[in-house]
Amino acid sequence: MTQQILIIGAGFGGMWSALSAVRLLDQHERLDVAVTLLAPQAELRVRPRFYESDLTTTVAPLGPLFDAVGVHFVQGSATRIDTAGKRVVYRDASGAQAELNFDRLILASGSQVARPPLAGIDRFAFDVDSLESAQKLETHLQGLRHKPASQARNTVVVVGGGFTGIETAMEMPARLRAILGNEADVRVIVVDMGKQVGSVMGEQIASVIAQASDTLGVTWKLGSPVSLVDEHGVQLDNGERIEASTVVWTVGVKASPLTQQIDGERDAFGRLHVDRNLKVLGQDSIYATGDTAYAAVDERGNHALMTCQHAIALGRSSGNNAAADLLGVEPIAYSQPKYVTCLDLGAWGAVFTEGWERKVVLTGKEGKELKTQINTQWIYPPQARRDIALAAADPLIPVVA
Repeated sequence: MTQQILIIGAGFGGMWSALSAVRLLDQHERLDVAVTLLAPQAELRVRPRFYESDLTTTVAPLGPLFDAVGVHFVQGSATRIDTAGKRVVYRDASGAQAELNFDRLILASGSQVARPPLAGIDRFAFDVDSLESAQKLETHLQGLRHKPASQARNTVVVVGGGFTGIETAMEMPARLRAILGNEADVRVIVVDMGKQVGSVMGEQIASVIAQASDTLGVTWKLGSPVSLVDEHGVQLDNGERIEASTVVWTVGVKASPLTQQIDGERDAFGRLHVDRNLKVLGQDSIYATGDTAYAAVDERGNHALMTCQHAIALGRSSGNNAAADLLGVEPIAYSQPKYVTCLDLGAWGAVFTEGWERKVVLTGKEGKELKTQINTQWIYPPQARRDIALAAADPLIPVVA
């Protein structure tokens, strides 16, 4: 009887889990174990690029790749995980309910932006969390050209000064001028709770972010959260009002709601605690990977962040180890001691850092060249050839960006 490794999600963690599982099964010539991936689309949506204006190349088809390596793709959205019965209930493309059985489950259903119960946020705030929301923002921005000139029309407020907020804000002056004209008096304002520009990113990188902000004309409102969003702008908790036709919310992220259906300890983001092989603590047949896993990257107390950099390596490990579990062979413990950051700073360039203290290595044009290479080449799926794809799924390959 064929055993099933079922993967939920086709993001970085899910895609690499599938390839890595097939790789190990291939090495042991085990045809009695199938790898099935359940997701709404057979495509990798390159979320780290959703702050850009041109979204046409941010979707990579996975059908040919899955066909080449023998991954069975099922189109649908998981709605319930029955851990005791080892089955997943899902809605297919037509909305009908169906289910899939598993012997090992890999949860790779990702994360989503955390929207607090704030007045007006759901009606008036945009985000760049998904392809659809990024497309909605771009459509809105393009529509600004048809509105009467005003300070509000020319103003974008980005709420949140973390990684996504910074990249979104730094790209925004060029996006606005491409739509409104080079002479437009555009304003991009980052609202952040920090005490200094870019403080959430660490001291060493903060000065670079501040320099890029000054050059591009991006201003920061620090120390006070947003208390209200409406169609004309935002109100800050300190009473200050900012008139803006565009508000982009980038504060906070939370793991997929599916994590709540699995018994286990979770971190503050809702991620499931896993062992070094990425098996969910307290579960015999369930692994978590990517943004659903709270996983140690080294022996020094550091844990994976909710980034593609970590999701790629987590996926390679979880797929290998789920397959190893069924095969009865030794797993390869997840380890990712090297950590880097490459932050896009719009027309100013980019900054590349190494280590958890974020030691600055490259800035400006050199940083931008590396960021472009990462965003357009390194994080994309491998070629749809079985030998190339499976070789790329080796869990011992270091991920450096």
